Amino acid sequence: MDRLTSAEEAEVPLYGEQTRRAVENFAIGGRPMPPSFIHALGLIKACAARVNGSLGVLPSATAAAIADAAERVAAGELDGQFPVDIFQTGSGTSANMNANEVIATLAARALGEPVHPNDQVNRGQSSNDVIPTAIHASAALELVGLGSELDALAESIEQRAAETTDVVKTGRTHLMDAVPLTLGQELGGWAAQLRACRARLADAGVRLRRIAQGGTAVGTGLNADPRFTEAFAAELSRRTGLDFAPAPDARAAIASQDTAVELSGQLRVLALALLKVANDLRWMASGPAAGLAEIELPALQAGSSIMPGKVNPVIPEAVAMACVQVVGLDAAIALAAQDNRFQLCTMLPLIGADLLEQIGLLTRACAALHTKAIERFRVNREGLARTVARNAMLVTALAPMIGYDRAAAIARRALAEDRAVLDIAREQTTIAADELRRLLDPRRLAEPTNGPELSRASGDRAVQEDRQEGD
Repeated sequence: MDRLTSAEEAEVPLYGEQTRRAVENFAIGGRPMPPSFIHALGLIKACAARVNGSLGVLPSATAAAIADAAERVAAGELDGQFPVDIFQTGSGTSANMNANEVIATLAARALGEPVHPNDQVNRGQSSNDVIPTAIHASAALELVGLGSELDALAESIEQRAAETTDVVKTGRTHLMDAVPLTLGQELGGWAAQLRACRARLADAGVRLRRIAQGGTAVGTGLNADPRFTEAFAAELSRRTGLDFAPAPDARAAIASQDTAVELSGQLRVLALALLKVANDLRWMASGPAAGLAEIELPALQAGSSIMPGKVNPVIPEAVAMACVQVVGLDAAIALAAQDNRFQLCTMLPLIGADLLEQIGLLTRACAALHTKAIERFRVNREGLARTVARNAMLVTALAPMIGYDRAAAIARRALAEDRAVLDIAREQTTIAADELRRLLDPRRLAEPTNGPELSRASGDRAVQEDRQEGD
């Protein structure tokens, strides 16, 4: 048989009757399985063919032709040959048959003789172990990109934190003024949160690389060579550079999708962490005249079709929407994974598609925050210094000396009269002026190693006098 050109292959269906029936039956979602999932199917078929060839289960020439054709699927050359809808049979059998048929057609053209999609391409396999393995393998490969973008975002935040260790600002709890901290400390908190997310994803990744392949229909390995399972995991590891291994129990790996649920949950945690960063950026950049205006985000585009000159925090807003979508997908994955009666979970295509969508959204969200927000925002140092100097919560430093009630009275008066805490404290305490300036220095309060105690020279007397005056 003559091999078609790439252009001809893109236009002429290479699949067979089983795929055509699936296309007719499943016109629900209007979306085929994600490309990365299809590429993982190609990898699985290529590795299985090589292993079956090495074990003598398939003739070497047939195994090589199947592997070569499958590698073209894995490389993304034939994405248009995979039209089966996400909302298909719950085992993903139609997606698996689609791959078998396309690969069989290509292998037959290369060999010049028929190649059977089930007897040869699918040899020693079942949709029930292929699709769970494709879910794990595709997600594991996509996580590599997410990890890189997450690391880059965290490093960018840490760099900005190092640049702003000298910028003292008003802390906020309940959106209300709190004691000071540095902008560097605030950004450092974001980075630490994202680093923890990275560690959680790495931990879940260990279980993600434990695969069901070799368990065939119900986890017993029926119709697969006894040597297949270990050899397949080794071949997939060689091919991808990731350390795949057989699942500890193939029956559990086929009957449940616990690892996918776990990973989705960790992706939800990352989404909420990114949402926190995005929302903080939005608040910090609010205004500029009537908001906090602590930072200025880059003006990427016009913010209004009616108000000239308006600029909106478009990147944090877009990231926030992506994060909300990830949380919604997590709910869908959890509901899909509970549909695991007896020996098989029967919402596998939905789990695979939604998991990959989560990873893709978060990968691109990290990149957008890194390159279009974190790296480029400008700090309003003057504005931050101005607001922190008038922060009534500075009085917290005096509470150990004069008591909570008297400190609260100073704070209330400072707010009512729109005056600095230092000026009110001079009038209402006997603490020396120099000592008050030291105690109420916002920079000192932002240093975690500094306590609120008075100096030995004047502190004991001032505390005693102020306590007596307040009785």
